[in-house]
Amino acid sequence: MRRVVVVAIVGLVCALYLADLTGMGIFSADEPRYADIGRAMSGGGDWVTPRLWGQPWFEKPALLYWMIAAGFRLGLGPDLAPRLPMALLSLAFLAFFWWRLRIEWGARVAWFSAGMLATSAGWLAYSHIAVTDLPLAAFFSAALLLTLPWMARGDRTLLPASAACLGLATLAKGLVPLALFLPVFALAGRRILDWLRPLPILAFSVVALPWYILCTIRNGSVFPRVLFLEQTFGRFRSTALQHGQPVWFYIPVLLLLLYPWFPLMIFPGCKPSLPLRDPRVRMLAAVVVFGFVLFSAMLNKLPGYLLPLLPAAFTLLGIAVAGAKRPALAAIAPLALIGALPAIARIAPGAFAHGLRSTGIPWQAAVPGIVIAAVIGTLLARALPRSAFVLATAIAGIGFLWFQFAVFPKLDASASARPLWRADHPRCAPPMRRAELYGLYYYSGGEIPACAVPDPGDAR
Repeated sequence: MRRVVVVAIVGLVCALYLADLTGMGIFSADEPRYADIGRAMSGGGDWVTPRLWGQPWFEKPALLYWMIAAGFRLGLGPDLAPRLPMALLSLAFLAFFWWRLRIEWGARVAWFSAGMLATSAGWLAYSHIAVTDLPLAAFFSAALLLTLPWMARGDRTLLPASAACLGLATLAKGLVPLALFLPVFALAGRRILDWLRPLPILAFSVVALPWYILCTIRNGSVFPRVLFLEQTFGRFRSTALQHGQPVWFYIPVLLLLLYPWFPLMIFPGCKPSLPLRDPRVRMLAAVVVFGFVLFSAMLNKLPGYLLPLLPAAFTLLGIAVAGAKRPALAAIAPLALIGALPAIARIAPGAFAHGLRSTGIPWQAAVPGIVIAAVIGTLLARALPRSAFVLATAIAGIGFLWFQFAVFPKLDASASARPLWRADHPRCAPPMRRAELYGLYYYSGGEIPACAVPDPGDAR
């Protein structure tokens, strides 16, 4: 029976991440540009210099583009080639996440934490679009997980593998993972010298440095200037990148990314505090707090910046729930929030296309679903206290799977250029939002001129 349950859970997670990947067209202002660069790498044979619509483009490192190019080389279509590598990487990380947590804290924490991460809105959303946040989060978090034995027991065996993962994370998003790793070094004290031994340094250098060196040799100083000065440090001090947000921006964003599990941050059935005497717990907590403060201090903010913090955050939540006196109670509030998915499905297309402020929130429509789901959660907690939390994650997975099939076609119609391209194959770009314009460029294979605007005087 246990094997059947495990197979069913694995099948549900695979369906959640692999089903309907092409249900909506290339989406947002970033995905069409990243996808086009990967396609150009695949077709042109230059895997060193990223090129957007024929011109060098140095805003991000190359790892994501290589993954997309591999999808095109495998003969996948324009929608699947960018997204399937993201979904497969996400699934591979979830399996790795469960495995490492099982070794460190046991099966109970592993199931709780991996189940919550797999059915969280943030991890799911960024596993379905080809942007740099998911590769960064997966490899940075893998580096953290491989550091746990060293942090707990001084075991240096996995430090070279951790350094290699950190190198891959720098190929995903430059200096960001190194900055997020600073709490690990700070807590290490004198043991930081373990990272300066030949094997960790060699592992990091072999993985991370060759592309940076080759790209600098081929393109000169413009490459490090754009990537590091403008795109990395510039995000702290300038709003020229058009992503300026208030300092409190990430408070609601974090709750959204953790949905539906964020009530567990104040779950009263947990023990009064995490076991902070455990150096592994202190390390993970320090990474989450430091990362949240760091990103909040930046002038430019995007929701995906917090994604690398989610695995560590869900590990802490899993440890807290597993140590609770009545962990079954932890299932009630998240299940109640899953009951709001039908109402969220109604507003999601308009919110993505025009912004949440322009979309009314149907509170009255959400209440019945929340109440019904809360009742189901309460019944599960009473009838099946040992299995209630795992069942809650399964129900959350089923809810999100329904959500994808219900919402993706609407998002395709309201926030993607794919329907326009399929219908008309336009030779010029009509007035549209930047995200849709870039999508039209992607599907057309390059930049196309803007459509001429008729002069009102011509009609006289």
